[in-house]
Amino acid sequence: MSFTGIPHDAADFYAELEMDNSTGFWQANRERYETSVRGPMTALLEALEDEFGTAKIFRPNRDVRFSADKSPYKTHQGGYVAAGTRSGWYAEVSADGFRLGGGCYAMDPAVLAAYRTDVDGPRGAELERIVSRLRAAGWEVAGDRLKTAPRGWSRDHERIELLRHKTISAMRWIEDGDVVTTAALVEQVRSDWRAVRPLVEWLRPVTAA
Repeated sequence: MSFTGIPHDAADFYAELEMDNSTGFWQANRERYETSVRGPMTALLEALEDEFGTAKIFRPNRDVRFSADKSPYKTHQGGYVAAGTRSGWYAEVSADGFRLGGGCYAMDPAVLAAYRTDVDGPRGAELERIVSRLRAAGWEVAGDRLKTAPRGWSRDHERIELLRHKTISAMRWIEDGDVVTTAALVEQVRSDWRAVRPLVEWLRPVTAA
C-alpha cells in the first residue's frame, strides 16, 4: 500500500472514540479504523523503513489489568522504530492531530544507572548541546523526572536537570493539515526524525546496557 496521507477521518475517529470508548463502537467502526488509521500509519512507516528500520504498529487494545481506567481501547495509534532497548523513533495520530519524535520511553534500573553515569561524564556535555539545539528548534524535550536530585547525586550538580530524567524524549506536532493528509508527510517525518537522530544515537549505547 502506497502512502497518500493520514485522512481527516483518523482524527474524527478518535474524537468519537473518546466519547464512546466501548466494544460496540469499536466493532461498528473496525473497518473505518483499518482504512483511516492503521492502514495509512502502516504505509507511512513502511515508506521510512529504508532509512530508519522496521516499525512496530501498536495494538489498539489497552492493558487494563492494573488500571483503574477500564476503557478498552487506546485513543491514539502509535508506531515505533526501535534503536535500542525502549528507545527509538515514534509517530502517533489521535484526535489532537499528528505528533512525532524520538528518545527513550522507559529505563530499568540498570539502564537508568548507565544513563546517569554518562550524563555525569564527558558525554553529558554532548547531551546538553543536543537538548539545547532541539529546544531552540521548537522541540519539546520532556519525560518522567524526579522532583529532586537522584539518590547519590548533588542538587548542585551542573547537569542536575538531565540527571532527574527517568525517561527523555523530544516531541513535536505537525500542525499543517496539508502535510499530514498528503504524501508530503513522508518527507516531513523523515526530516524531523533526522533532526532528533542525535538524541536517539546518544541514547543508543546507554539503552543497549
